[in-house]
Amino acid sequence: MINNIKTVFSIKDLENLSGIKAHTIRIWEKRYNVLEPMRTDTNIRLYNIASLQKLLNITLLHEYGYKISKIATFPEEKIPQLVREITSRKNSTNYAINSFKMAMMNFDQELFFNTFDWLISEKSFQEVFKDHFLPLLKELGLLWQSQTISPANEHFMTNLIKQKILIYTESLQILKPTRTDKVFVLSLPMNEVHQIGLLYIQYEILLRGYKAIYLGESMPIENLQDLTRHFNSIAFVTFMTIQPDPNFVNQYVKQMEQKLLSENNEIWLMGKMTKNINRENLSKRTFVFDSMDETILKL
Repeated sequence: MINNIKTVFSIKDLENLSGIKAHTIRIWEKRYNVLEPMRTDTNIRLYNIASLQKLLNITLLHEYGYKISKIATFPEEKIPQLVREITSRKNSTNYAINSFKMAMMNFDQELFFNTFDWLISEKSFQEVFKDHFLPLLKELGLLWQSQTISPANEHFMTNLIKQKILIYTESLQILKPTRTDKVFVLSLPMNEVHQIGLLYIQYEILLRGYKAIYLGESMPIENLQDLTRHFNSIAFVTFMTIQPDPNFVNQYVKQMEQKLLSENNEIWLMGKMTKNINRENLSKRTFVFDSMDETILKL
């Protein structure tokens, strides 16, 4: 059974999910009556999922030039109708991200797949990931930290995104590599569980014709050494999102260099924890990337 799932939201939750300041939401309510909050005994505003959906739709219309005073005069059914019209003639990044948010809040797989199918009919998978999934994932982290969403919401969405990456990756894995100058070995440090960045980099590597070996989470450095007996030129790729501990990152990287580097091998490092790396002490064959774009450029 899923616990701690929100079906009622504070005005701060609405601000976090819509990007509209709580002060503005209050003004819209008071002046234009666009939302009808419930009230606690102490007069605190609370909102249901329908109010969240309506606010996300109003936000989109507002971004496309509709004045809030005009939106307030529309019959209830006209707002989602206008949103559909806008999205049918314009490729709206915000609409897609808002749809994904609603899919997440309602655990609605059908809405996720319909939104994705709409996007992929207009864009490449690379564009969908960069323009929609990446901004959404960054936002999910903030929403989780602020307790606007539960871990169940976040896991539901990240697993659907992983599923899409894997589907598009498999279509490339069956192809024979066209570039043989190096092999990419992808893994995560011990106790690191955030795989999405690494999974997507695998897709980009395969797209460029390289062989990629995905070993996944919690891979000891000693086990990575086994690969050096099978391949002559390896780029060891890892994401450091929550591991290693900031105090031990440099020690961990030094161990990687000692055990994995050779004149033909390289180490590629990404993720939040790389900000703790002392780059002056790195080998010339160890590369630290500050963004996904930077990594893809190196490919």
